[in-house]
Amino acid sequence: MLQKCIVAPDSFKGSMSSLAICRLTEKCVHAVFPACKVIALPVADGGEGTVDCFLEAMGGERVTLTVQGPLGDPVEAAYARIGETAIIEMAQAAGLPLVEGRADPARTSTFGVGQLMAHAIEQGATQLVLGLGGSATNDGGCGCAAALGARFLDQHGQPFVPVGGTLKEIHDVDVSPLRQKLHGCAITAMCDIENPMYGEQGAAYVYGPQKGATPELVQELDRQLRHLDKVIEEKLGISDLASRRGAGAAGAFGAGAMAFLGAELRSGIQVALDLVGFDDHLQGADAVFTGEGRIDGQSLRGKVVIGVARRAKAKSVPVYALVGDVGDGIEAVYKEGVTAIFSINQVAVPVSIARERSAMDYCATLDNMLRLMRTLEENQKDL
Repeated sequence: MLQKCIVAPDSFKGSMSSLAICRLTEKCVHAVFPACKVIALPVADGGEGTVDCFLEAMGGERVTLTVQGPLGDPVEAAYARIGETAIIEMAQAAGLPLVEGRADPARTSTFGVGQLMAHAIEQGATQLVLGLGGSATNDGGCGCAAALGARFLDQHGQPFVPVGGTLKEIHDVDVSPLRQKLHGCAITAMCDIENPMYGEQGAAYVYGPQKGATPELVQELDRQLRHLDKVIEEKLGISDLASRRGAGAAGAFGAGAMAFLGAELRSGIQVALDLVGFDDHLQGADAVFTGEGRIDGQSLRGKVVIGVARRAKAKSVPVYALVGDVGDGIEAVYKEGVTAIFSINQVAVPVSIARERSAMDYCATLDNMLRLMRTLEENQKDL
C-alpha cells in the first residue's frame, strides 16, 4: 500500500510550474490512494520560480521591495526569508523577462540583485542563498558588488558601476566596504553551469546570443570579461578564477560571486534538497515522484531528476519520473536511481500542442501509473 510518497519535480518550462505539478500529483494520488501521506517539495535549481518553490516547501516570509532593474528602471522583486536564511533569485531583479524587447547584455546590470541581498542582510539574514539563473546580464556580478558597497574606479579615480560593455574601464576596485557589510554572512550560489568565464565556451559566446548579443558584440563582451579577470587577479590576488567550474554562469556572475562575495558555488538541486530536508523526508517513503520537461543524456549533469534519484537511491526508495519528452542516451539514468520513466505526451503531438494539454496528460499518465501500482499491491496480497 502506498502510505507515504514525496513529490519533488522541476517545472515543465512553458507549461507547468513545480507548484502546479505538486498540486496535480497530490490530487491524483489521493484519488487512488486516499490515505497516502503526500509530501510536496517543489524544487528549483536557481532559476525563475526558485523563491516560490522554497516558500511552498518550507514556509517563511516573502519580502517584496522595489529595486533597480537590469536597465536601471525600478522593478518589484521579492526574496524568501526563512529564519536567518534569505533565498534570492537573481532573475527577480536581473532576469531576461524584465528586458523583453530591450535585451542588451552590454548595458544590463545585476545592481538590483545586490540591493536584494543588502536588504536581507539589514533585516538580519546571516545565510544567503543566491540562485544564478535566467539572467539578462554579462557584467560579471559587478553591479551586485557595487550595490553591496564595492567601489569600482576608472583611470581617473572616479567611481562608477560597470556593466557588460564598460568592464574595460575598471582601473581599480576597493572591496573593503563590501567585505564589511558581508562580515558574518555565508553565501551559497546555486549554479549548475560548468562554463568558464570567457573563451569559446564562456559566458559571452555561449549565452550572450540568448541575451540579445550580435556576433560582434559577443566578441566585445568576451574581451571585457578578460579584462575583468585581469583586474580581479591584480587587485584582489585571485588567480585561475576564469577556469573554475561555474565562473561563466549568469553572465560571469559565477566568477563575481566567488571573487567579490566570497560565495561557494554548489549544484542548485543539491542546495535545494538540503534546504528542504529531502533526506529526512525519505524516511518511511514508499515512492518519489519527480520529473522535468525533457530527460536525456544531458540530465546526468545534475538536473533535478538525477539529483532527486541519487538521494533516493541511497535510501532504497523507488523513483518514478514523469517527463514531457524522452530523448536519447537515457540508459545511464537508471543506474543513478531512477526506477522508471514515463512520457506524458500520450498522443504524440508536437511540443506546441503538448504544452496546451500538459496538465491533462500529466494526470492521465500518473493515474495509469497509480492504478497499476494499486493492482500489483492487491495481487500481491492475494498470493
